[in-house]
Amino acid sequence: MPAVEAELRRRGVSFHTELTAGLDHARDLARTARDRAESVLTLGGDGLAGAVAAVLRDGDCALGVLPGGRGNDFCRVLGVPLEPVAACAVLAEGRVRAVDLGEIDGRVFIGIASCGFDSEANRIANEAPAGLGSLVYAYGALRALASWKPARFTLELDGERHSYTGYTVAAANSKAYGGGMFMAPNAELDDGLLDVVVTEHVAKARFLRELPKVFKGTHVESPAVHVHRAREVRIAASRPFEVYADGDPIAALPAVARALPGALPVIAPAQ
Repeated sequence: MPAVEAELRRRGVSFHTELTAGLDHARDLARTARDRAESVLTLGGDGLAGAVAAVLRDGDCALGVLPGGRGNDFCRVLGVPLEPVAACAVLAEGRVRAVDLGEIDGRVFIGIASCGFDSEANRIANEAPAGLGSLVYAYGALRALASWKPARFTLELDGERHSYTGYTVAAANSKAYGGGMFMAPNAELDDGLLDVVVTEHVAKARFLRELPKVFKGTHVESPAVHVHRAREVRIAASRPFEVYADGDPIAALPAVARALPGALPVIAPAQ
């Protein structure tokens, strides 16, 4: 933080700093800033950015993001440098653009909401030692695979019904999650749609071989991976799952996810 503050001062950015005691406190600070018509800059991960985005949605106050978490996928997709001091250039010289948000059962997310195998992998990652850094999500996936049993998922995509037996269902507002895993490589932040990615059942050995492909987004070329696009998707499963988004549990199945087009002004790179 001291290096970021020094860089913002050097660039002539007027600001004041508030230290958050948790996500609820961050939301309170964002409400105060919104009422003062101030932009809100977060130095943290996707969970912090998502909490603030929920407060700023459908308003005129912009969100600026600096990478300070384990995943930093919103920065990655937005084009913000993944080094905090370098990212200050975007706050000083960037432009405000409107991007979509996702919403699931009334809770807002900025990235990807997923469930099934991802539910267990996220839970393990959140309980893992902090020293693993961005590798924590790959660690969670490998640990989750050992005890995973296939589940049956039922989807209603803008009213069209699909059923799959497999690993994961992901409703993606953005391309990436988990520290650079491009689960939905063709998702766009401003198309008004969710990319719904389903991974059907394959043998665990094959799943493990295919897993590294998610870091390049080439896993979607597999016949076991299906990608749909919809404004709204209802997700149900044959057993209970928590839905995780932006690194935290956000809803329980069954749940309805939908896109919120152009709901958030963000400070993005000028080009």
